[in-house]
Amino acid sequence: MSDRKLKKVDIADEIYEQVKEITRKQILSVVDIFFSQILKGIREDKIIELRGLGTFEVKLRRARKKVRNPKTGDIFEGKDHGVVVFRPGRELKKIAWPMRG
Repeated sequence: MSDRKLKKVDIADEIYEQVKEITRKQILSVVDIFFSQILKGIREDKIIELRGLGTFEVKLRRARKKVRNPKTGDIFEGKDHGVVVFRPGRELKKIAWPMRG
């Protein structure tokens, strides 16, 4: 397992270490609800703004005129589709971008 991964359970454990008034199981439930609300907002084509972190939104990606199925070689017309885009907030940019240089 990589030390660079931060999983949902790791987030819940960190919250538990700081709060300790409620159980790990209850905290994990809250984290699950939080993530499900973000997913629900994305499904409903809403803009999810998390101050200090960034913004999630669905953008329309135009279809290509010709798309080839690599397995069969068939050529067909693509379809417009939505893609989830994340724009980092100012605070996230301040801490993340110096690390990449």
